[in-house]
Amino acid sequence: MSAKKSAELSPEGVARSDRKRLAAEEGARALADVERQAIEVRKNMARLREVREAKEAADEAIRIALPVPTPKKRSKKPVR
Repeated sequence: MSAKKSAELSPEGVARSDRKRLAAEEGARALADVERQAIEVRKNMARLREVREAKEAADEAIRIALPVPTPKKRSKKPVR
């Protein structure tokens, strides 16, 4: 004969279901936190890229504006 499950859960069953529920909630919170941090990292990377590109453009403009340095001629050493 098969025994039917009772409609009431045992205390162990209630505790197990509570642990599963809490673990699922913590997991969802952890995933949301990781996603939020990833978004912040991508925003910071984009900001730093813009700063770097602006600096490189300014450096290039300065380099173009300055006269080209002429190479210095070497002086000949006297023959001994």
